[in-house]
Amino acid sequence: MAYIAGLVIVGFFFLALHYFTELTRYQKTMITTVILVVVLSAVAFNAYSNSQRDKMLGVVTKFNQSKTVKCNGTEVNNSNYTISIGTYTFIGKENTPNYGQMISASTCE
Repeated sequence: MAYIAGLVIVGFFFLALHYFTELTRYQKTMITTVILVVVLSAVAFNAYSNSQRDKMLGVVTKFNQSKTVKCNGTEVNNSNYTISIGTYTFIGKENTPNYGQMISASTCE
């Protein structure tokens, strides 16, 4: 829905650019190109951000299912780590060799 609203706003912008300005054809082409690059960059960033979030949530789901997750060469599981849901960070439990160690879920596979 947000994409549709964005397209409508961009459409109104281009209508205003076409009818209410005294810019040359070259200037209008350059403005259109810049706006198009900005919009496409925002869409690409949004897609990348969503894929990274989905990957991290997949790691957290595996951890919650008592499976072992690999993070920068360290094996993370329920017996040695707990998870902080607010920051999605694995924290080493007391009385384990990993006590106090903090690993971000975004670095895991």
